[in-house]
Amino acid sequence: MRILTTAGVVLTLLAGFWVIANLVSPAQVAGDNHNISVLDNCLPGDPAWNPTGGCTLKPNEGDVSEAEFTALLRSPLTIPPNQFLIGHPSWRNEPSHVTVKGGQTLRVTNKGGRGHTFTEVTNFGGGFVPPLNIGLSPAPQCTTGTVIPLPPGATIDVTGLAPGLHRFQCCIHPWMRATIRVH
Repeated sequence: MRILTTAGVVLTLLAGFWVIANLVSPAQVAGDNHNISVLDNCLPGDPAWNPTGGCTLKPNEGDVSEAEFTALLRSPLTIPPNQFLIGHPSWRNEPSHVTVKGGQTLRVTNKGGRGHTFTEVTNFGGGFVPPLNIGLSPAPQCTTGTVIPLPPGATIDVTGLAPGLHRFQCCIHPWMRATIRVH
């Protein structure tokens, strides 16, 4: 009898978890939170960041030195080694894909300590900082002078996108990419 009771409790819990997972997950995907955070994790106080704008994060908010950032730009696993851009994983757009309905506004906020851009491109490519374009040809939209800077703490609203898939990237750190699908 005890085995049947335990099995019943376990089955009830599993069914409850399944119901919760199926109710919560679609709500998160189809929710009205149309925000993208532009992130980095630069180390405040690292003097190596100063020649290129410094790091505006508060102490204890970031932990990536400029030396670590540079060390993780390239992949040593390519042939020939170090010929392809990888980029530091803490420099990213979160989420990297969003689906919105036509007419909805998407808010993009730089929550990192470094300057970025959030630029629509026809195809992903390099940016306007040649040393960060390892193995990439610059995306034409990153070289036209129409790039909108996104300094730390700044927010832009993306509106008026036509139905379809739109590609956005940082024209400084070209591995920072996002796609927006408009229905």
